Amino acid sequence: MATYLYHVVTEKPMQAGQIIIFDETRYNGIYNRVMTCKKILDGDNPVDELSEFINSNIEYWTVRTHRELALEQVRKEKYTNYPSRMSCLYTSKTLPGAEMWAASFINSNRKVYQIVKLQTDDRTFDGDAYNIFDGTGDVEEINRNEDYYWANKPNKLGKEPLIETLIDGRIEVVEIIKTLLK
Repeated sequence: MATYLYHVVTEKPMQAGQIIIFDETRYNGIYNRVMTCKKILDGDNPVDELSEFINSNIEYWTVRTHRELALEQVRKEKYTNYPSRMSCLYTSKTLPGAEMWAASFINSNRKVYQIVKLQTDDRTFDGDAYNIFDGTGDVEEINRNEDYYWANKPNKLGKEPLIETLIDGRIEVVEIIKTLLK
């Protein structure tokens, strides 16, 4: 059964009819940033645009890298039926939800090209972003946060969940809803 979702496009513009596939061998931008930061932290200092970007705010990316690696480890151990955060698209179930994420990204100086409508028949996962928003250097806290996220436990902030829907597999861009940057 087809599922329709909305995606905020931040890496490069998409086109209606475009097919995107995420699986165990195809990764997203988060994977690229995390692996580049991991290389830097491991002492292998790649010299390219992405590594310069990571090095310009290494503290920020170190926390996020540890968080994403821990999330992936917990997912592989306990939640194997869910999409990987490093091999998926982040989506919203509603257009207002996508518009909220777009505004948040724009407010944090991230380029936002479009909001698109997607169709998939593959795996989805609804996670509360509040369970992992704040990074920490504390390994025990990271592990608690990761299990809260994947198990969909109530967030510790007591707020209404801030849902991000991860999707993987075969994804089709069915419509460009809004163009924000060209």
